[in-house]
Amino acid sequence: MAEWLGPLMFLVALVLIFSGYPVAFALGGTALAFAVVGVQAGFFDWTLMLALPERVFGVMSNTVLLAVPFFIFMGTMLEKSKLAEDLLKTIGVLFGPLRGGLALAVVFVGALLAAATGVVGASVVAMGLISLPVMLRYGYSQELSAGVITASGTLGQIIPPSVVLVVLADQLGVSVGDLFVGALVPGLLLAGLYALYVVFIAIKSPTAAPALPAEERQLAGAALLVQVMKVMVPPLVLILLVLGSIFVGVATPTEAGALGAVGAMALAAANGRLSMETLRGTMDETTKLTAMVVFLLIGSTAFALVFRGLYGDVWIEHLLTNLPGGRVGLLVIANLAIFILGFFIDFFEIAFIILPLIVPAAAALGIDLVWFGVMIGMNLQTSFLTPPFGFSLFYLRGVAPPEMPTTAIYRGALPFIGIQLVGLVLIVAFPELVTWGLGR
Repeated sequence: MAEWLGPLMFLVALVLIFSGYPVAFALGGTALAFAVVGVQAGFFDWTLMLALPERVFGVMSNTVLLAVPFFIFMGTMLEKSKLAEDLLKTIGVLFGPLRGGLALAVVFVGALLAAATGVVGASVVAMGLISLPVMLRYGYSQELSAGVITASGTLGQIIPPSVVLVVLADQLGVSVGDLFVGALVPGLLLAGLYALYVVFIAIKSPTAAPALPAEERQLAGAALLVQVMKVMVPPLVLILLVLGSIFVGVATPTEAGALGAVGAMALAAANGRLSMETLRGTMDETTKLTAMVVFLLIGSTAFALVFRGLYGDVWIEHLLTNLPGGRVGLLVIANLAIFILGFFIDFFEIAFIILPLIVPAAAALGIDLVWFGVMIGMNLQTSFLTPPFGFSLFYLRGVAPPEMPTTAIYRGALPFIGIQLVGLVLIVAFPELVTWGLGR
C-alpha cells in the first residue's frame, strides 16, 4: 500500500482542483488528510510536519518573490492611470495609414504591456476594452481582431520582466536575471511572427484589415511626433531602466521591480493621473494577486512536504527518468502535461504543483533549467489560447461586445496557436535562442 499513497495523493489533489475547489486549500487539505492516513498506516512520520512552519517562513522571507507584487503594481498602475490606454491609441494613429495598422499596433503595444505588466489577464482585458471596438468599427474581421488581441495579451507570459518568469525562476531554482535574458529573444521573436502574420493577412485580404480612414487620423506631422514622444518615450524609458538594471547586474529583480513601481507612480503623477482612487485600485489589485500567489505557495509547500514523506517524489522521478527516449521522452511528456493542464488551471497553480515534480527529473537528465523554463513559458502561452478552455479567450469574451460570437474568438485564436507552436519548435530545435546571452 505504501507505494500507492503518493500517486493516490496526487490524483486526489487533481480531482479536487478540477472540481472547482480553491487550489491552495485543495493542496493543503490533501496534504493534511494524507499525512493522517500515512501516520495511521505506519508509512509517514508525523514529526516531518514540524518542518512545515520553517518552510512557510522560508517562503515568506524569500526576497526574490518580492518582485511579484512590485511588477504587478507597476503594470496595474499604468493600466489604472490610463497611460496604457493612451499608448494604445497613439500607436494606433501612428500605424493607422497602413493596412492592418491597428492590428500591428495591438501587437506592438501587447509587447510593451507584457514588458510593463507581466500579467496576461490585465493585458488582454485592457486591449480588448480599448482596441476591439475600434477595430470592429473600422471593418476589421472579428476573427483577426480577436486573435491578435488574445495572442498579443499572452506575451506577458514570456517577455521580461514577467511575473510568470519570476515564479518560474523560483520554482526552477535558477537566477531570475538569467531567465529574463533567456526569454528576451524568444518573446520578441514571437511578437515578430505575430506581426508578420498580420502583414500577410493585410496583403492577402485587405478587407479583413483595412487602413484607418484619413478623417480618423486626427494627428499628423509634428503634432503626431510630439504625441508619440510624450506617450511612448516615458514608458519605454521606464521599461529599459527596469530591464537594463537587471541585465547589467546593477540591481536585483526585486530592486528593479521596486524601481518600476515608483517609476509608474511618477509617470502617473507627471500626467496628472495619480489620484487616491487610482492608487487604491492599484493596491487592491496587487494585494489580491499577491495573496493568491502566497496562499498557493503555502498550500503547495504543505503538499510537497507530505508527498515527499510518502516517497511520491521518488515515484515521479523514477517514472520520468525511465521514460522511453530519455530526455526527449521527458520533454514530450512534460510539454503535453503542461499544455493540457493549461486548459483547466492557472499558470501559478501549474508552477507550484507540476514543476516541483518535473524539475528533479529534468536536472537528473542534464537539461538546462533556464532553457527548460523558457520552453515551459512558451508552452503555457499556447494553452492560454487553445479552445475551448484557454484563459485568454475567456478574458476577451468577458469584454467583447455581445454581437461577437464565441466561435469567432475561437477561430481567430487558431492561427496564432500555430504561430506559438512554431515558436516552441524553434526553441527546442535551436536552444541558442535562449542560451545566447548566458555564456553557455
